[in-house]
Amino acid sequence: MLTSLAIKNFALIEKLSIDFSNGFSIITGETGAGKSILLGALGLVLGKRADLTSLKNKEEKCIIEAHFEISRYQLQAFFNDSAMDYEDVTILRREILPSGKSRAFVNDSPVNLQELQNLGLYLIDIHSQHQTQELSETHIQFQIIDAIAKNQEAVAQFESDFNDFKKLKITLTALESALKEAKKEQDYNAFLLEELLAAKLVAGSQTALETTFEQLNNVEFIKEALSKSILHANEEPFGILPNLKEVKSALQKIGPLATAYQNLYERVNSVTIEFDDVVAEMNQLSEKLFDDPQQLELISGQLQTIYNLQKKHQVDSVDALIAIQFELENKLISVENIENDIHSLQTKISESILFLDEKAIIINKKRQEAIPVLTEKLTAILAQLGMPNVRFNIELALGDHYFDNGKDSLQFLFAANKGADFGLLKKVASGGEMSRIMLATKAILSQYSKLPTIIFDEIDTGVSGEIANKMAEIMKNMSSAMQVFSITHLPQIAAKGDVHYKVFKTTNDKQTQSQLKLLTNEERIVEIAEMLSGKAITDSALNHAKALLN
Repeated sequence: MLTSLAIKNFALIEKLSIDFSNGFSIITGETGAGKSILLGALGLVLGKRADLTSLKNKEEKCIIEAHFEISRYQLQAFFNDSAMDYEDVTILRREILPSGKSRAFVNDSPVNLQELQNLGLYLIDIHSQHQTQELSETHIQFQIIDAIAKNQEAVAQFESDFNDFKKLKITLTALESALKEAKKEQDYNAFLLEELLAAKLVAGSQTALETTFEQLNNVEFIKEALSKSILHANEEPFGILPNLKEVKSALQKIGPLATAYQNLYERVNSVTIEFDDVVAEMNQLSEKLFDDPQQLELISGQLQTIYNLQKKHQVDSVDALIAIQFELENKLISVENIENDIHSLQTKISESILFLDEKAIIINKKRQEAIPVLTEKLTAILAQLGMPNVRFNIELALGDHYFDNGKDSLQFLFAANKGADFGLLKKVASGGEMSRIMLATKAILSQYSKLPTIIFDEIDTGVSGEIANKMAEIMKNMSSAMQVFSITHLPQIAAKGDVHYKVFKTTNDKQTQSQLKLLTNEERIVEIAEMLSGKAITDSALNHAKALLN
């Protein structure tokens, strides 16, 4: 329940702090006194958007703080899920800075507006005049039926499962589109891959093939060069090797005479050994050389295949071709994988449909059981409110289409008088009738809901006399299970409250301010008498006020 509210620098309120009690509280005041400002402040602290027009003094920040006693409402799990600190007396604070920035806190920990709004749904229901028309909206009607059917958890789970189902459908559509595109290229990719596989590409093979091709293509020229080199190396007596041996022999003889000669000998000996090895290798290479036209043709063909593939794929190496081959293999494998994923998703979607259908049937059954209860309770309460012949025909049908809250379609039909045809609530109910139906609905919901606080903002619009008295009794009964506020202009309702607050304006030379105070018994008699007779309070009005209060 709301235990206190503090407001600073908001609209016409410079500073205000007030404590509230449980039970049935009345708030009255002249039109324009500031009742809507109080609701606006509560709206801000519950997460509504704000702007600089909210500030009374544009140079100072606006602060609104509300204390809620929530120990009896099992909200610990919500606080844990929302990563907020739980306190039995939870403090909500909203600050609007002169810069226009806004900050929100729950138990002194910063939160965003969405988190504040989510928490507010568990704390207070502010029913303003324009919200009466919401009763004609189908989703509100479902919420009423589901509250009586105790369907809230089932509907919330269905919505979660349905969102998962929609995500599966979106993923399936994307995969089917991807498969369609992949299949367009599949045949061509398979052809390209077959070409590359047929080439039997090996990393680094191009250089070796080109070297072998050059050798086979120039056998005669190479052989002639090697033969000439071997001849010049070995020819007697002027060949390189014989002459090197002569030099080596001469230096060997003088080597012992000096270190310099010995060094020369060793160097010539080393050259002789190296050159002898070169000649031997030339002999070996020359012996291995032979014409092989078939091998030359084979290698030429392999190289031509590589060159053609490089040109086709616009690359310049075998390694790049191998990378393309790997990519094509993956693309073909990908098509198969997509097909497998689609099959798996289709299976999941089929299972989800069965699961959703099963849950939708359960939700529908509980709604069907709740509708007679709702109809009976509405009829009984509205009979007290001067609508003895009211009838409801709530038509619920399980369909084929999925919604966030099940598969049901709903028509909330209403007839106010005997013999009248049923019509849609929003089309046939008057404003006064809608106010009474809304009050009856809230009274019924208070028996099923754990909401701590409800505020009725002039729900009595369009009614008076005995009907107003009955409305007050209904709100009074509601207050046995929850904290109830009624902002009213009717003395019959004001007199039924456990406590009475008055909103009023004061004016001095500089400014006008709205204030709120708790009335004493004597002040309350005067306030109700003024509601009865106006500013000129008569003895009759005072006596009438006392009678109403008693």
